[in-house]
Amino acid sequence: MPLISPDDGYLSLFNLFDTEDRDKESQVLKAMRGIVDNADYPGWISSTVHAGQDTPGTANLVQWRSAEDLAKRYAGEEFRTRTVPEFHRLATTVQLIRTEAVFAQRHPSLGDTTEISPERDDYTVIFVLSCEPENQAALVDTLAKPDEWLLTVPGYRSHAYFRSLDGTSVLNYAQWDGKEAYDAFHTLPDTERPLDVQKGRVRARSLSTGRWANTFRAWHSRSAQS
Repeated sequence: MPLISPDDGYLSLFNLFDTEDRDKESQVLKAMRGIVDNADYPGWISSTVHAGQDTPGTANLVQWRSAEDLAKRYAGEEFRTRTVPEFHRLATTVQLIRTEAVFAQRHPSLGDTTEISPERDDYTVIFVLSCEPENQAALVDTLAKPDEWLLTVPGYRSHAYFRSLDGTSVLNYAQWDGKEAYDAFHTLPDTERPLDVQKGRVRARSLSTGRWANTFRAWHSRSAQS
């Protein structure tokens, strides 16, 4: 089962696709599953494909041993001439974000490690905050730190922050009990959040230049050792 840990040293690649409808989403999921089930690339660790919930789309979280291993995969003729054009045909937007995990927190009842698997029922939220490279470190410092209040919020399970290797974004991967719990948290007025949380949200907004988000369910997963 894939795990999220800032200590593993993996490169985490997020393939985030928006599609115009559920049919295109299904086609992307099918194509991704074919790639995942046949993955046998040097340095590939795991892939977990997610299906969009609130908005049609997919997310594939792929873990690699290193950026060099991923670069070799990207340089392959099949990836360049077949895989990339096919996904661009099916998706309205394509984001391929190379990242490294910088922080992870989970509810104490979930143990020591954040697990991601279609065998779990996590309601997964992924959002990407765009930023100028000179502001990424400050944005990470603002967001990627323990949040004791969040541990008390009903339905919270875990969250992890990743920084993009090109310096242009910070990504959050969060797990919740379900849509109702997450929506209640997401729409909670700032005035009802702790003061330090309010200040952090204001600072994060000042450091970011854009936001992309969607909600997902893990749909298919495979690891190199399985």
